[in-house]
Amino acid sequence: MKKKNFDIRLDQLVKHNSPYAVFEEVKNNFIHHYHISEFIILKEIFDDYVNLMEGRNPKYKKCSVKFHDIQHTAEVILALSRLIDGYNIKNPYNKFSVNKVKLVLIAAIFHDIGYLQKADEPDSSGAKYTKIHVDRSVEIAEDYFNEKKVLNKKDLELVKKFILSTEVNIDLSRIKYKDKKDQILAYMITTADFLGQMSSRTYLEKLLFLYKEFKEGGITAYSSELDLLHKTPQFYNFVLNKLKKDFNSVYEYAKIHFQTRYKINKNLYIVAIERQINYLRENIKTEEDLYKKLHRMNETGTTIF
Repeated sequence: MKKKNFDIRLDQLVKHNSPYAVFEEVKNNFIHHYHISEFIILKEIFDDYVNLMEGRNPKYKKCSVKFHDIQHTAEVILALSRLIDGYNIKNPYNKFSVNKVKLVLIAAIFHDIGYLQKADEPDSSGAKYTKIHVDRSVEIAEDYFNEKKVLNKKDLELVKKFILSTEVNIDLSRIKYKDKKDQILAYMITTADFLGQMSSRTYLEKLLFLYKEFKEGGITAYSSELDLLHKTPQFYNFVLNKLKKDFNSVYEYAKIHFQTRYKINKNLYIVAIERQINYLRENIKTEEDLYKKLHRMNETGTTIF
């Protein structure tokens, strides 16, 4: 029996545990508005990013964190592409330029690359860079593009600004954008970072990995995995306020995307996130509940569907 629209989940629209399936959907959103030839460089950069994360670049070690991983980045890029699609649908005669869209998507690819360890750094985990990972992301992106030589200096500076915009507690008024549309794209990449991670099919399970990253990174806001889970609804209230107040409610462009591309009159990101938060409130009460109630992933990080 065909599911009704209100029953459709984000992970039913695209296979989220396959980064390349997700990136193919990013391409599909892109080519609604721009020529496919413009996407070639994005695919090359994404391939290089995957090689970096999987340890196939001699300058860096394989990614050692399990929350800010390839899947997380892919989901953020997808959310961003949907926001851009929604904006362009609403503003058909005033779309984003293809160059600016490419730059913000590049920034999304690199926004958490700062968790990587350089080849000559001591063995441990990239989680120790949690507090400074955004600055490290800028550094690694700059190093990569200085080698690849596909961006001019002006474009690279804008990519770096977009990456800096993803810092959780950043005051975006401190980052000066010359163009109003650049500011909107900054709101979008930051919004996509929240939407992508919190709507993910495996978000609740991966919060256990996030706690480990926080602990190793010296973030002391949470006393235990359970404490992090219990405070996540409060975090969502904080995020929703930022999405509306600080980021100009650009999350609403996702609804336009889903209306136009899927005939679904809902913002599936908000639906998915609120489903997660409600599940937490209703089901996670004690330490014993953690792995029993978060049954889709085991302690080794293997997803169970």
